[in-house]
Amino acid sequence: MFENIFKTWRLFLFRLRINIYPPYAGAGIRVHHIAPDFTTFDISMKLSFYNKNYFGTQFGGSLYSMCDPFFVFILVQNLGRGYIVWDKQSLIQFMKPGRGTVHAHVHIPLEKIRELKQLADEKGKVEPVLPIDLKDDDSNVIAHVEKTLYIRRKNPS
Repeated sequence: MFENIFKTWRLFLFRLRINIYPPYAGAGIRVHHIAPDFTTFDISMKLSFYNKNYFGTQFGGSLYSMCDPFFVFILVQNLGRGYIVWDKQSLIQFMKPGRGTVHAHVHIPLEKIRELKQLADEKGKVEPVLPIDLKDDDSNVIAHVEKTLYIRRKNPS
Protein backbone atom coordinates (compact mmCIF):
# COMPACT_ATOMS: atom_id res chain seq x y z
CA MET A 1 0.00 0.00 0.00
CA PHE A 2 2.73 2.46 0.99
CA GLU A 3 4.63 1.58 -2.18
CA ASN A 4 1.63 2.70 -4.27
CA ILE A 5 1.32 5.95 -2.32
CA PHE A 6 5.05 6.59 -2.73
CA LYS A 7 4.89 5.94 -6.48
CA THR A 8 1.87 8.24 -6.89
CA TRP A 9 3.58 10.97 -4.85
CA ARG A 10 6.79 10.57 -6.88
CA LEU A 11 4.87 10.96 -10.18
CA PHE A 12 3.04 14.01 -8.81
CA LEU A 13 6.31 15.68 -7.76
CA PHE A 14 7.99 14.86 -11.09
CA ARG A 15 5.05 16.34 -13.02
CA LEU A 16 5.05 19.41 -10.76
CA ARG A 17 8.78 19.97 -11.32
CA ILE A 18 8.30 19.87 -15.09
CA ASN A 19 5.29 22.18 -14.95
CA ILE A 20 7.10 24.83 -12.88
CA TYR A 21 10.35 24.57 -14.86
CA PRO A 22 10.71 28.18 -16.13
CA PRO A 23 11.12 27.46 -19.88
CA TYR A 24 8.00 25.25 -19.84
CA ALA A 25 5.95 27.44 -17.52
CA GLY A 26 6.85 30.50 -19.57
CA ALA A 27 5.85 28.87 -22.85
CA GLY A 28 2.62 27.53 -21.34
CA ILE A 29 3.66 23.87 -21.70
CA ARG A 30 1.80 21.62 -19.24
CA VAL A 31 2.22 17.94 -18.46
CA HIS A 32 -1.26 16.66 -17.59
CA HIS A 33 -0.57 12.99 -17.07
CA ILE A 34 2.31 10.60 -16.53
CA ALA A 35 1.47 6.90 -16.67
CA PRO A 36 2.28 4.96 -13.47
CA ASP A 37 4.65 2.70 -15.46
CA PHE A 38 6.37 5.84 -16.80
CA THR A 39 5.76 4.94 -20.45
CA THR A 40 3.43 7.81 -21.35
CA PHE A 41 3.26 11.59 -21.02
CA ASP A 42 0.27 13.72 -22.07
CA ILE A 43 1.30 17.31 -22.73
CA SER A 44 -0.42 20.45 -24.00
CA MET A 45 0.40 24.04 -24.84
CA LYS A 46 -2.19 26.80 -25.18
CA LEU A 47 -1.57 29.59 -27.64
CA SER A 48 -0.56 32.69 -25.67
CA PHE A 49 1.41 35.89 -25.90
CA TYR A 50 4.54 33.98 -24.76
CA ASN A 51 4.51 31.34 -27.51
CA LYS A 52 2.88 33.25 -30.36
CA ASN A 53 4.97 34.06 -33.43
CA TYR A 54 4.79 37.06 -35.79
CA PHE A 55 1.82 35.49 -37.62
CA GLY A 56 -0.22 34.84 -34.47
CA THR A 57 0.31 31.06 -34.47
CA GLN A 58 2.31 28.70 -32.28
CA PHE A 59 6.05 29.47 -32.35
CA GLY A 60 7.95 26.52 -33.88
CA GLY A 61 10.55 26.46 -31.11
CA SER A 62 7.84 26.13 -28.48
CA LEU A 63 6.20 23.31 -30.45
CA TYR A 64 9.49 21.45 -30.55
CA SER A 65 10.23 22.23 -26.90
CA MET A 66 6.99 20.65 -25.75
CA CYS A 67 8.20 17.21 -26.88
CA ASP A 68 11.95 17.55 -26.40
CA PRO A 69 12.86 15.61 -23.21
CA PHE A 70 10.04 13.12 -22.79
CA PHE A 71 11.39 10.08 -24.65
CA VAL A 72 14.61 10.45 -22.65
CA PHE A 73 12.60 10.64 -19.39
CA ILE A 74 10.68 7.47 -20.32
CA LEU A 75 13.81 5.51 -21.18
CA VAL A 76 15.92 6.70 -18.23
CA GLN A 77 13.16 5.72 -15.81
CA ASN A 78 12.51 2.33 -17.42
CA LEU A 79 16.07 1.26 -18.31
CA GLY A 80 17.56 2.24 -14.97
CA ARG A 81 20.91 3.69 -13.92
CA GLY A 82 22.95 1.19 -15.91
CA TYR A 83 22.20 2.94 -19.23
CA ILE A 84 23.10 6.24 -20.87
CA VAL A 85 20.31 7.89 -22.85
CA TRP A 86 20.85 11.06 -24.88
CA ASP A 87 19.08 12.98 -27.61
CA LYS A 88 21.13 12.69 -30.76
CA GLN A 89 19.04 14.33 -33.47
CA SER A 90 15.59 15.78 -34.05
CA LEU A 91 13.52 16.51 -37.09
CA ILE A 92 10.34 18.55 -37.00
CA GLN A 93 7.95 18.93 -39.93
CA PHE A 94 5.37 21.68 -39.60
CA MET A 95 2.14 20.53 -41.24
CA LYS A 96 -0.20 23.43 -40.47
CA PRO A 97 -0.27 26.47 -38.20
CA GLY A 98 -1.14 25.91 -34.54
CA ARG A 99 -3.90 28.39 -33.84
CA GLY A 100 -5.04 27.13 -30.44
CA THR A 101 -4.09 24.46 -27.92
CA VAL A 102 -1.66 21.82 -29.17
CA HIS A 103 -1.44 18.34 -27.62
CA ALA A 104 1.22 15.63 -27.60
CA HIS A 105 0.88 12.01 -26.49
CA VAL A 106 4.42 10.72 -25.93
CA HIS A 107 4.52 6.95 -25.49
CA ILE A 108 6.94 4.05 -25.71
CA PRO A 109 5.35 0.62 -25.13
CA LEU A 110 7.06 -1.59 -22.55
CA GLU A 111 7.76 -4.18 -25.27
CA LYS A 112 9.68 -1.55 -27.27
CA ILE A 113 11.65 -0.52 -24.16
CA ARG A 114 12.62 -4.17 -23.55
CA GLU A 115 13.64 -4.49 -27.21
CA LEU A 116 15.82 -1.35 -27.02
CA LYS A 117 17.44 -2.62 -23.82
CA GLN A 118 18.22 -5.97 -25.42
CA LEU A 119 19.66 -4.30 -28.53
CA ALA A 120 21.83 -1.99 -26.40
CA ASP A 121 23.08 -5.01 -24.45
CA GLU A 122 23.83 -7.00 -27.59
CA LYS A 123 25.23 -4.29 -29.87
CA GLY A 124 26.74 -1.94 -27.31
CA LYS A 125 24.56 0.96 -28.45
CA VAL A 126 21.31 1.61 -30.28
CA GLU A 127 19.96 4.74 -31.97
CA PRO A 128 16.18 4.43 -32.32
CA VAL A 129 14.06 6.98 -34.17
CA LEU A 130 10.84 7.67 -32.26
CA PRO A 131 7.90 9.73 -33.62
CA ILE A 132 5.53 12.22 -31.98
CA ASP A 133 2.58 13.94 -33.62
CA LEU A 134 1.50 17.31 -32.24
CA LYS A 135 -2.25 17.76 -32.71
CA ASP A 136 -4.81 20.51 -32.26
CA ASP A 137 -8.13 20.17 -30.43
CA ASP A 138 -9.70 18.67 -33.57
CA SER A 139 -6.96 15.99 -33.82
CA ASN A 140 -5.39 17.63 -36.88
CA VAL A 141 -1.64 17.06 -37.03
CA ILE A 142 0.10 20.41 -36.55
CA ALA A 143 3.65 19.04 -36.59
CA HIS A 144 5.41 15.69 -36.81
CA VAL A 145 8.59 15.21 -34.77
CA GLU A 146 11.14 12.39 -35.07
CA LYS A 147 13.63 12.07 -32.25
CA THR A 148 16.79 10.02 -32.71
CA LEU A 149 18.13 8.84 -29.36
CA TYR A 150 21.45 7.32 -28.33
CA ILE A 151 21.23 4.44 -25.83
CA ARG A 152 24.09 2.38 -24.46
CA ARG A 153 24.97 0.41 -21.38
CA LYS A 154 27.29 2.33 -19.00
CA ASN A 155 29.63 -0.58 -18.38
CA PRO A 156 29.33 -3.04 -21.27
CA SER A 157 30.35 -6.54 -20.23
